[in-house]
Amino acid sequence: MIVKSDRLKHAILAALADGEPQKILDSAMYESKSVNNIVHETEISHTTAYRKIRWLVEEKLLVVDKIVITEDGKKSTLFRTILKTFTVKYEYNNVIIETEQNVDILRKVTERFFSLDD
Repeated sequence: MIVKSDRLKHAILAALADGEPQKILDSAMYESKSVNNIVHETEISHTTAYRKIRWLVEEKLLVVDKIVITEDGKKSTLFRTILKTFTVKYEYNNVIIETEQNVDILRKVTERFFSLDD
């Protein structure tokens, strides 16, 4: 899929240029993870992780996959990446970004949407 939105193009380039969002995207690529799991795996501080994750969700590069209740009764949000790969090409005065969607997360979202009818 070729990205048409300038905002999404800018978000992808900013995420790739900053090491922390890149680590977060890598961490949540193949399995949904909580902020604590992402922090533990990437060694990013909690404050920074929460800020970067919120930004990635706002820019539609990360999605809330599910919300679970832990054994101690606390709510935990699990995140997953929306896009799997990015290919960036620059041609005179034009940035072209091709992406591959994370099929697993799209399938889950679609199943959840259509299960609302039941």
